[in-house]
Amino acid sequence: MRQPLDGIRVVDLTRVLSGPFCTMLLGDMGAEVIKVETPGKGDPVRSQGGMKDGLSWYFASFNRNKKSVELDLYSEEGRALLAQLLETADVLVENFRPGVLDKMGFTQERLKQINPRLVTASINGYGSEGPYADRPAFDFITQAMSGFMSVNGREDQEPMRSGQPITDLVAGLYAAFGIVNALRARDINGEGQRVESAMLNGILSMMAYLASEHLLTGKLPPRTGNDHPLVAPYGLYKASDGEVAVAPSNDVVLRRFMRTIGLEELLDDPRFDTNDKRFARRDELNALISASMSSHTQAYWIERLNAAGVPSGKVQNLAEVFADPQVQAQEMAIEVDHPGRGKVRMLGFPVKLSGTPCHVRLPSPALGEHNEEILAPLRDKLVRAVEG
Repeated sequence: MRQPLDGIRVVDLTRVLSGPFCTMLLGDMGAEVIKVETPGKGDPVRSQGGMKDGLSWYFASFNRNKKSVELDLYSEEGRALLAQLLETADVLVENFRPGVLDKMGFTQERLKQINPRLVTASINGYGSEGPYADRPAFDFITQAMSGFMSVNGREDQEPMRSGQPITDLVAGLYAAFGIVNALRARDINGEGQRVESAMLNGILSMMAYLASEHLLTGKLPPRTGNDHPLVAPYGLYKASDGEVAVAPSNDVVLRRFMRTIGLEELLDDPRFDTNDKRFARRDELNALISASMSSHTQAYWIERLNAAGVPSGKVQNLAEVFADPQVQAQEMAIEVDHPGRGKVRMLGFPVKLSGTPCHVRLPSPALGEHNEEILAPLRDKLVRAVEG
């Protein structure tokens, strides 16, 4: 079965996470992804995270559906081979600091000469323009600088980062989105273009209503922990055996919630009869709700609240998540055979296409596994050019 990106060749100069996540997404959609790695070393993630039989599952998870070749891009031959490879490519993806690719001799003008139809994607920390363009970037720093950390946690605690490397992942996701759009634009006008995705820009774009409220009022959003910054009640409430997450996001759902837990009369109480009043007395209202819900278990409330149309669920750890029947039904954990190393469990495909679904065609490659397949013909061509 053909996939949406069948026939698209991607040359992947990225490493670690943001870039490999981007190119993994393209590979999952059918693109041929050629991962260019430093000879003898490869992507640093090959030696990071939990290992089994010499294989990093971190690396395996983000480098499926790729081929690996070794090229020294600081050597004349390596650059010549890359130029040949780009002649046949549709997409080049890199996550160097701005200017590094130019110093290798691959300016945007040169790339256009090599292949006018080439889509070039750059993933970086702060964008290629502006006073911070040359700064080294790291997920923790861009979480801090984007305002993202400033709204996470509670007001009486320090700002909190996201546990997952969210700015890397968002930048990679936006890069893949931009690449697909650039390929579509190429279908229309026949020309490639440059796509840029910056970690700072990506996570800032995710600030949603927190940013819009600040841009309107000039006020800084407080850190509200698990409470909603605009709506009350909303958050975690204590059942007899643990907490239940409840999200009554409007007045209709709120009335269903309060009716289900036996507190509907509070909505007519002059202390709580508007959102502004409930927000001002949120701690008092939350205590009343938890007192009512403490009479029954999490399972009891989750079943009844969802049946009543009130979004609710349990705060699950990862073991519980991967045992969850809904997650299993959605195949969000899959097993991939790695020859000589058994099966590797990894995250599945979050986007479901009915006619051209994602699938794993290739496990993560060994370093230089595809040197002969991909580079040998290019070296032969170079030799012939020199001899001719």
